[in-house]
Amino acid sequence: MIRRHLYEIILESLQDFPVVLLTGARQVGKSTLAQALPSERWPAAYLTLDDRAILDAALRAPDGFVTGTPPPVIIDEVQRAPDLLRAIKRVVDRDPKPGQYLLTGSANLMTLKTVSESLAGRVALHELHPFSWTEWAGREPPQNIL
Repeated sequence: MIRRHLYEIILESLQDFPVVLLTGARQVGKSTLAQALPSERWPAAYLTLDDRAILDAALRAPDGFVTGTPPPVIIDEVQRAPDLLRAIKRVVDRDPKPGQYLLTGSANLMTLKTVSESLAGRVALHELHPFSWTEWAGREPPQNIL
């Protein structure tokens, strides 16, 4: 896998925020990046709402889904069940420790009122773009661009 520049940035955000939201256009690699993040540094479970059974459970009982899935956890394609955001807010309000949730979703996820209202102050936002030339070349991003 080609190492994305956001990899380390997301891991750092997980040390400071209870929720990290990774957005981006379709097919830029959000799911691939999310699946690469669990490690000894951040041992998270991975759930995708592309799985019909998981999606049905999330839609049927968002609060039960969230409380029944102990963090740290990655929830991929969270825009498919937007009521999960309110359930996550309630969990984070009770226990605001960092690194509980990594959520991925489409770029238009930020237009949902539930994101801006429910997770304000609790979430680090990152947008993944298509591969850069430095990522393809396996180099660090430039630090000082004039």
